[in-house]
Amino acid sequence: MDRLVEQLVPDEHWELFRRVVPPKVVHRPQGGGRRRAGDREVLAAIVFVATSGCTWRQLPPVFGACWQTVYKRFARWSRERVWARLYRVILDELGSRGQLDWSRCAIDSVSIRALKGHLTGPNPTDRGKKGSKIHLICDRTGLPISLAISGANLHDSQALEPLVRGIPPIRSRRGPRRRRPAKLHGDKGYDYDHLRQWLRERGIVPRIARRGVESSQRLGSHRWVVERTMSWLAGCRRLHRRYERKAEHFLGFAGISAALICHRRLVRADARNQSA
Repeated sequence: MDRLVEQLVPDEHWELFRRVVPPKVVHRPQGGGRRRAGDREVLAAIVFVATSGCTWRQLPPVFGACWQTVYKRFARWSRERVWARLYRVILDELGSRGQLDWSRCAIDSVSIRALKGHLTGPNPTDRGKKGSKIHLICDRTGLPISLAISGANLHDSQALEPLVRGIPPIRSRRGPRRRRPAKLHGDKGYDYDHLRQWLRERGIVPRIARRGVESSQRLGSHRWVVERTMSWLAGCRRLHRRYERKAEHFLGFAGISAALICHRRLVRADARNQSA
C-alpha cells in the first residue's frame, strides 16, 4: 500500500498539500474509538477516484480507509476550498521558478454530459441534453491558470470576464505578483467588440478570431495549446461525465486535475535542474 500511496501522492505533492489542508478535527478528546485514517492515504484514494473514474463504492480497500470516510473527507475539503488553495500554491511555485509564460494565453471551454445537479443546463450541441461546461485559461505552454464551471447552455462569451478576473495573483521570479496576460487568444465564440474593449482597458491585447473572416478549419498557431490542455484534463476520467450532484464536488475534481497537470510540470522542472 505504501508504494501505491507514494506513487499517487509523491513526497513533493504531499508537502505542498500539508500547507493547505485544514487541521484535524478531534471528536474524542478523551481518546478511544477507531484510529483516524491518515490524510495522505485519503488523498491518494481521492486521486485514484479522480484519475480512474471509478465510483466511491468501487474504491478498493487497499488504501486502508472505507469509501464513506474518503467521500466525507473529499466533501469537507471541497467545501473548505482545499483544492483551490492547493492549485494556487502549485501555481505560485511555478511562477517563482519562471515556469509560467504570460506572453500569450488562450481561452476555451468544453462541454460534458451531466446527469443531475446544480450548474447544469441544456447543451445546444447535444440535442438539448443536460450538461456542464468547463471554462479554462492556460498560459503559452498550456498550464491552466484559471478554471471555472457553468451550465452547458452558458455562452462562452459570458464566461470570459469572470474567468479573467478569476486569475489569482501569482508569484513571479522577479517583481510583484502577476495576474494579467500580455495577449489573450480565443475562438469565434468570444468575437464581441465589448469583450475586446474590456480586455484592452486592462492592458490585455485581444487576439480573437473574427466570424466571417477567419476559417473555422484551423485552430490557429497559438490557440491549439488550450485544446491540448483540455485533453490533459480528460486524463482525469472523473471529468468524462459529471456524476456529482453538488457543483463544488465537480469543481473539486476539475481543480484536482489542474493541480496534477501543474505539479507534473513542477516535477519535470526539478528534474531538469538536478540534471543540470
